[in-house]
Amino acid sequence: MHSSTPHSEQLLVIEPGGRAHHYWYDLWRYRELFLILAWRDVSVRYKQTVIGLLWALIRPLLTMVVFTIIFGRVAGLPSDGPIPYALMVFAGLLPWSLFAASINDAANSLIENERLISKVYFPRLIIPAATIIAALIDLAIGLLLLVIMMVVYQTLPSWQILLLPGFLLLAFITSLGPGLWLSALNLKYRDVRYIIPFSIQIGLYISPVGFSSSVIPEQWRLIYALNPMVGVIDGFRWALFGGQSPLYWPGFLISVSVALLLLWLGVRRFRDMERSLADWV
Repeated sequence: MHSSTPHSEQLLVIEPGGRAHHYWYDLWRYRELFLILAWRDVSVRYKQTVIGLLWALIRPLLTMVVFTIIFGRVAGLPSDGPIPYALMVFAGLLPWSLFAASINDAANSLIENERLISKVYFPRLIIPAATIIAALIDLAIGLLLLVIMMVVYQTLPSWQILLLPGFLLLAFITSLGPGLWLSALNLKYRDVRYIIPFSIQIGLYISPVGFSSSVIPEQWRLIYALNPMVGVIDGFRWALFGGQSPLYWPGFLISVSVALLLLWLGVRRFRDMERSLADWV
């Protein structure tokens, strides 16, 4: 809204309840703040830890060992064709770890930035979105280890590896939608923080991380694909291993549709609740 001052200058007042196109323009204007917050989250993620970034390797490695023993050895579940079971599990853990870390960090982001929210206006959507950058750094480190594992297991990628950035974007979208909604919900109802880790733990076992989604009976695969992480994980493996890990396209399209729907709902719910964020601090 513009108003004239005694010196005939123009004063621009930006309010959180402004029209949508103003809001998205503000997101671009505050892009430097987004980068600053993202860098801060990355720099403090492993601050004052003994082994620092090595935690980004240790956690998925230990989980891979446990899953390989439980699902591969004890349960006897098959891998995707000739792909070594440990390699298949680790390839599924990388996008799942991105999703889990993004959801958890985004959900707590507004609470951790309460002072910033109450003092100055900027599009609050920047805060939970910036937290996902730190999870992307962990993913990049994990990908380096995955390359080493593929060399050790003598597994070469096919041309589909060129499509891997697209599946990384899909993982980002799948994480952002629920993360936005949970961040605002967690600020209003503080007990949400206790539900999120439990839900993530359940999601780990019902998503095709420790097993291939091909073990799901054919008549249930479309329903199973309603879990958007099914499409993300299957697509990730397909991009890495090509024909050795075939992609179930009908289920993949359902997962992508659900991910986009969750993104739209997440942004919409966040925008509806954003006007009250400062009051909940």
